Amino acid sequence: MANVAVVGAQWGDEGKGKVVDWLSERADVVVRFQGGHNAGHTLVVGGETYKLSLLPSGVVRGKVSIIGNGVVVDPWALLAEIERIAAQGVHITPDLLKIAENATLILPLHGHLDRAREEASGSAKIGTTGRGIGPAYEDKVGRRAIRVCDLDDPATLEAKVAKLVAHHNALLRGLGAAEIDGAETLAALHEVAPKILPYSAVVWQLLDEIRHTRKRVLFEGAQGTMLDIDHGTYPFVTSSNTVSGNAGTGSGVGPGQVGYVLGICKAYTTRVGSGPFPTELFDKVGEAIGDRGNEFGTVTGRRRRCGWFDAVLVNQAVKVGGVNGIALTKLDVLDGFEELKICTGYKMDGKVISHLPAGQARQAEVEPIYEVMSGWKESTRGARSWKDLPATAIKYIRRIEELISAPVALLSTSPERDDTILVHDPFAT
Repeated sequence: MANVAVVGAQWGDEGKGKVVDWLSERADVVVRFQGGHNAGHTLVVGGETYKLSLLPSGVVRGKVSIIGNGVVVDPWALLAEIERIAAQGVHITPDLLKIAENATLILPLHGHLDRAREEASGSAKIGTTGRGIGPAYEDKVGRRAIRVCDLDDPATLEAKVAKLVAHHNALLRGLGAAEIDGAETLAALHEVAPKILPYSAVVWQLLDEIRHTRKRVLFEGAQGTMLDIDHGTYPFVTSSNTVSGNAGTGSGVGPGQVGYVLGICKAYTTRVGSGPFPTELFDKVGEAIGDRGNEFGTVTGRRRRCGWFDAVLVNQAVKVGGVNGIALTKLDVLDGFEELKICTGYKMDGKVISHLPAGQARQAEVEPIYEVMSGWKESTRGARSWKDLPATAIKYIRRIEELISAPVALLSTSPERDDTILVHDPFAT
């Protein structure tokens, strides 16, 4: 049985929560390998809705859940999330949840700097969530981060906090923002340490032990390929690698252990925040898609920008991420449209190109080339087999498969986990 990595194949918000939950029932262990509490998954289990940000989706099903070293962890946000889902009847213990001892911590100063920089940027802001994810990753790469293991070493912690606060206060002074009190930061970390340390584990070693038991591991990514720090619409991206290649690095296993890569994408396209969006719709159609799809961010509540399916971007995500198959979500949102459009290429400088350029100005210049397809009047909501789908809906799906060079492995037709058409099981591949 294969391990499976789940990654977003658009700009995030593709419906990974439901798909990961559907797969986590078949997995033994679920590993979150990148991102922070800026990401959000909404799960509907037994009529109960769970909104998760840091916790791997497997926790609601009692599966061993691991937060890998590639994740930046806000300990206060994590504890609040644990408390919140405990009120819904899901109790998290150190036997259920493991946090990599070498994972970087997000501190209040990171969020403070994040928001100060966005405010100073004015109309040029990137559109971050303001939760400090970017500054935390910067500290990680700058070799000044506070990590989970530091909470168990008071002397090292004190020295590292002093160095970190000095660095950030210099930046904050330059922005004209309030500076950070190092003593308060250190006291807050001492207070939270005994609440976090019980979850600390040598995750790479644990995963190696799991490998020898032949248990099935689900690697869970956040955001999407087009938000990848290297391969996304830079600089309007997140601060980590969201592609499947980071599943190994961000959890402590070799690339050969990642297994089948399942890319998640909607039957249309959405984006939150600033940045290029070639197929964005500014008319009533785009508004209707947003309303039908309830397109509001799980974490931020911000309304998502909506547009037609961009096969160029998803094909690029398939190639860059080594995607073996696609989980296509929210097909039912397109019910009732007389015609649908799929972007099959871009126009730029009088030429047709088949990829999104890396340059920021170039990305903003591309014009979508559309292929028009007939829509369907019948409802696809809740369909659980191909025979329940209109012929025109199947034709739409098959055309997407051709254009993105990947088969549809799963098809989601509502937020309910059982409203899923399984074409082939990623774990059995």
